[in-house]
Order: sequence, then structure tokens, then C-alpha cells
Amino acid sequence: MTASAEPEARAAGLRIPDFYIVGHPKSGTTALYEMLRRHPQIFMPDLKEPRWFASDLRERFQQHGAEGHPGSLEEYATLFEAAEPGQLVGEASPSYLRSHAAAGEIARLRPDARIIAVLREPADFLRSMHLEMVQNRVEDETDLRRALERERLRAPGGESVRRYTDRVAYVEQLRRYWKRFAPEQVLVLIYDDFRADNDATVRRVLRFLGVDDTVAIARVEANPSVRVRSLALDDAVRSAYAGRGPAGRMLKAGAALVPGSVRSRLFGAVRRRLVYAPPEQPDPALMDELRRRFKPEVVALSEQLDRDLVSLWGYERLG
Repeated sequence: MTASAEPEARAAGLRIPDFYIVGHPKSGTTALYEMLRRHPQIFMPDLKEPRWFASDLRERFQQHGAEGHPGSLEEYATLFEAAEPGQLVGEASPSYLRSHAAAGEIARLRPDARIIAVLREPADFLRSMHLEMVQNRVEDETDLRRALERERLRAPGGESVRRYTDRVAYVEQLRRYWKRFAPEQVLVLIYDDFRADNDATVRRVLRFLGVDDTVAIARVEANPSVRVRSLALDDAVRSAYAGRGPAGRMLKAGAALVPGSVRSRLFGAVRRRLVYAPPEQPDPALMDELRRRFKPEVVALSEQLDRDLVSLWGYERLG
């Protein structure tokens, strides 16, 4: 994307979102997306994470499958064509906070955009992120400590990255947006507030976006953390759904008359019943180690937001 993209987009009449939920994942972004799209003055597409502006992460996305995601700015804009005149248009791509490119690319197309970021206590965030990556089979190490010990990997561009802990650079990530957008265009939410008073937090977002904050929106619980009981069992269920192996081919033949949407729901139900279980309690020693490691980040974030997150997240007891 180049600096000429903005006039080109305007000349072509492309609909580019007015606001962006930029992350973090596992911090209430899915629930916020689901609630906002129920507001009559807001349009958000069915595809929750278009990820178009995270161009620096695109190769990594492709490693794990990027089917259904836009391949051009024109394709991206088609996601919002169904918006009614006068509706505010938005999207939610949690990768935009981690991306080094997204803030600048959004600003080039929509310098007037509104940005919403949601942050979670670092140790709890990483634990939840690890569970999701195992669930999505991006990670095959089910023990968090061992996953962190081997987290460094080579990105497609050749640089060395840390799969988990590089995500806890909250101040640096926010600065990329504060540098390109006026303070009143960036709203930083804390996950604890979203959990403690969902209604008040959503209404705060609605006021930030300039839409009617008196509209009743039911609370949504979305994307809960789960533990994968067994990777081998998960592989077996996935193989059966894909029609691999004798049993899978029999199931696939029998399911030929069943609509794809129904098969997908059945597959999800089977995984939830057989493969998933509630998360186990975290290792207290590991969580303390992570909190000691990230305390300087929490202190810096507290100063930037003028809010005592050190106390809110229990970091004061670490000394």
C-alpha cells in the first residue's frame, strides 16, 4: 500500500471503515465486535478479522491458512458494501495492535478513523493466548512453560521473533497509534473493566464512536478459553471431518446430503464435547515469573494511561 492509496480509494468510491478494534486477542475483542454489530447505527462484516492492514504479518497468516481473507484493497472494501447509508462502518482485527505496519496504513486511508484497543494483564493474557494457539493448532506444545522456552522462531521475512512475549509491548504498540492519530481518536480499554461492568464499558465505546448509547445491547460471551484434552484426539476428529482415512470417508459419504453449515456446527459440537475441557489452574510460580518480567511494562503503561494498573493487576505485591 502506498501513500497514493487514499486518493485512489476515494476516487474509486471504496467504503473504508470508520473505526477499528485493533486488539489484543483474548481480551474481549470478539465479544465487543459481536455487541457493536448489533447496534442499528453500526455495520461490521461477518468476517471478524479481515487483517488487511497488517501487511507485515501477511506471510505468517498464510502459513496457517488465509482462505476467505481479502487479497486486494478492492476485495477488502467489498466487505462493507452492505452497510446502509448513514451507518458507521467498523472492523475488528486483533493483529493490528501487534503489527508494525497497520497503524500507518490505516492512517493513510482513514486519518479520521477511531481506534479501539483492549489490554489484559500480561501473564493472564499469555496463558489465554497459548490455550487458543493450541486450540487452533498453531502451537503443538500444550505446556505453557515449555512453549515459552521454545517460543523464539524465524519469521517468513527472516527476522527472529518471540511467538508470545513479543506481544506484551503494550506501550510501544499504542505509541504507533498515538503517533498517527489525535488522542481523542484512540480509546484504550482494560479487559477487567469489560468483565466487571460490561454495559458501562460498551456504552463508553458507543459514546466514543458518536452513536446512540441508550440502545439496549445484550451481553455476549464469546471465544472462551478451553484446554485441548489430547492433540491426538483432536487430530482424529479433524481427520474424520475432513474425510481422511476409512472412517472419515464413510462419514463424509454419509454427510454428503447434509448442508455444509450444519456439518460445521456438528463438527464444532463434537470438538467441544470430546476434545475440549475447562482450562486447568495456571502454575502460580510461572505466573509470578511472568509478572515480575513484565512489571516494568505495566508500570510504564500505568504512567501512559494515568491509571494504577500496578495495583489493579496485583503487581505491587511483587516488590
